[in-house]
Amino acid sequence: MGIQGTEVAKESSDIIILDDNFASVVKVVRWGRSVYANIQKFIQFQLTVNVAALIINVVAAVSSGNVPLSAVQLLWVNLIMDTLGALALATEPPTDHLMRRPPVGRREPLITNVMWRNLIIQALYQVTVLLILNFRGRSILNLEDESDDRAFKVKNTLIFNAFVLCQIFNELNARKPDEINVWKGVTKNRLFMGIVGLTVVLQVIIIFFLGKFTSTVRLSWKLWLVSIVIGIISWPLAIVGKLIPVPERPFSDFFTKKIRKERESGG
Repeated sequence: MGIQGTEVAKESSDIIILDDNFASVVKVVRWGRSVYANIQKFIQFQLTVNVAALIINVVAAVSSGNVPLSAVQLLWVNLIMDTLGALALATEPPTDHLMRRPPVGRREPLITNVMWRNLIIQALYQVTVLLILNFRGRSILNLEDESDDRAFKVKNTLIFNAFVLCQIFNELNARKPDEINVWKGVTKNRLFMGIVGLTVVLQVIIIFFLGKFTSTVRLSWKLWLVSIVIGIISWPLAIVGKLIPVPERPFSDFFTKKIRKERESGG
């Protein structure tokens, strides 16, 4: 405490509360947990984008020699993931739900089992759907009558558009990693709503007006609807995923224990 506390206690403390009101202690804990939780939300969102983009491009490059996501498109995705994503998720205010969580131990991993579950489900969904479009998109989208170059550009533009929309919808899922209702309190964070809206507007501008720069073509309203449906499926998928229980013991402990046993048996 800042008033009654001794100088020795203040010098050895990491946090000094300026008054002696215990309500301030609760406020400090709320904001401390909020900062930690927001970092976890951003990490989950960032890893999902990274894993999905990496697998999609690597598998497509190895199998066909062409990548559906170009360098400029990946730069735009990286901007969504890093700058705009960090601003949106790092500004989430503290909630009462955080105070009902148990304290986080000093040695507990930053990426929890809940985060791994959400990450794997969303990344697996995005990779599966977009790779199917990459390899079978021409027949699925009825582009057989188009020229090879036109069909290739339309297919890749749809993959890029659907991938970006998946991240926009998944950004809402990342707000509540362990809660079903991801919309709870979203209207109170105007910065989050503004960033999501700005991202959507910029994506529309890219598809309609910056085709030469981003190697894209204009999509019909039907293909826009397909992109939105692909992205919005991440919401019910997230709800189903959150109903899957995960062990309380961190996954890293299982691998550490296995490596330790192998070393002991080898020794």
